[in-house]
Amino acid sequence: MQVNNDFQPVIVAFCCNWCSYAGADLSGTNRLNYPANVKIIRVPCSCRVNPMFILRAFQKGADGVIICGCHPGDCHYTSGNYYTRRRITLLYSMLDFLGIERNRTRLEWVSAAEGAKFAAVMNSFVDEVKKLGPNRRLEDLRCRKQ
Repeated sequence: MQVNNDFQPVIVAFCCNWCSYAGADLSGTNRLNYPANVKIIRVPCSCRVNPMFILRAFQKGADGVIICGCHPGDCHYTSGNYYTRRRITLLYSMLDFLGIERNRTRLEWVSAAEGAKFAAVMNSFVDEVKKLGPNRRLEDLRCRKQ
């Protein structure tokens, strides 16, 4: 499979306020690099990410969506990440039905002390989405840049 080096995917990252967002902050503080085309949306908990948010991100032009939350058992809201894990499992079957590659969506557990892991996860996810190419399946033509 040939990789288009000019293509820079747009990645939407939903990050938990208590762990993953703090991990992103730590990676920036430690001057660890991850691509600038990763757009972070801060949410109170990963369980607050509705599957419709993910589909809407794809519709608005995202090439990949990643959800980052606290490690299971470490959630600030006790069991929020368990709900997230179940919800994402159902989302994968919906994405299969719609014909969107599963590799365009990922769920990762990143704590506040794992800045290096956050940067590594974002770099690997961007590389994986870059191999898949642009998302054309749910794209809203009104959102395309002219």
